[in-house]
Amino acid sequence: MHCDGRAITVPAGTQVKLRPGESITVYRYMYHDFELEPGTGPVLLGEVSMCNDDENDNRLYEPVGRFPTIEEDEPPYRLLCTEYPKP
Repeated sequence: MHCDGRAITVPAGTQVKLRPGESITVYRYMYHDFELEPGTGPVLLGEVSMCNDDENDNRLYEPVGRFPTIEEDEPPYRLLCTEYPKP
């Protein structure tokens, strides 16, 4: 993975502690989670993915539903990338 442009290698399961202002890049297919160290104060955390392609971009350790069940009462006006008709 990369931490502020520096390549780092750590054993699986290692916690990487970031200092204020640091960022980390976690590459595709790497399981990861984030947690706040108790007593350290507020944190701004964001995760940026590629195009929201649930078939190829997300890989979850445990299956999680993507959307709640929705009763469709009108046709969609915008499609997800996996909903376009096959050519």
